[in-house]
Amino acid sequence: MSRIFDFTDAIVRRPGASVVKGLRAGGGDDPTLDGVLAEHAGYVAALRSAGLTVEELEPLEDFPDAIFVEDPALVFTQGAILLRPGAPSREAEGQYLRDALNRRFPRVLQQTDGYADGGDVLVMPDRAWIGLSARTDRTGAAALGALLEELGIRWQVAETPAEVLHLKTASSLVDEETVLATAPLVASGIFAGYRVLEVPAGEEGGANVLRVRDTLLVGTGYPRLAEMLDGYGAKVTVLPNAEIAKIDAGFTCMSLRWRA
Repeated sequence: MSRIFDFTDAIVRRPGASVVKGLRAGGGDDPTLDGVLAEHAGYVAALRSAGLTVEELEPLEDFPDAIFVEDPALVFTQGAILLRPGAPSREAEGQYLRDALNRRFPRVLQQTDGYADGGDVLVMPDRAWIGLSARTDRTGAAALGALLEELGIRWQVAETPAEVLHLKTASSLVDEETVLATAPLVASGIFAGYRVLEVPAGEEGGANVLRVRDTLLVGTGYPRLAEMLDGYGAKVTVLPNAEIAKIDAGFTCMSLRWRA
């Protein structure tokens, strides 16, 4: 098992009732609170089943999107980074993670320039890709890159297609050498040098999968994708995520994961 997936710990935040009014790029129906609560509970159970120790933080009713803890922060064994998310309603969320991160990490760095969402950061074995988007600007990418360097992590900016909300909305890491990506990201060529799997047509919403130790979490609504990923060195576990997907979220953004 690759050490890049060999997590021991995770932090999540339980959804508040306000989660049904979370941000979404394309409109659409609100999710149901019961549905989000059930899907989030299933997600936490899957992390624990994979062998992680999970700390659950209390809901933040003033921040509907606060369950997506990876947008305002990034964590690594050597330290954590508090980010400046690009959506104005989310800019202060990181401060509510500070105490938890200070308890767990030897260093907690703070981004102060530009904007960057954790959903635009894809950590590979050899570098972190920072995708430019409506939520991550060039100033923020450069500021985040400087902080990654402080932690000894190489980084590179990814020019993502305009229709991509977050880099990890349209791509995710399957194993050390393999990236899963939608057709526009495959065509962009940013992952040249890696093995790239293209998400099956019609199942683009499933591009955000999460590898945790020997488990690969895939949404239940994407059967051809789950079949394609079977055999890439991990046990494919399908989880319901249709309600959470209504607020533009996938599996990676709902937890901060690291090896202690």
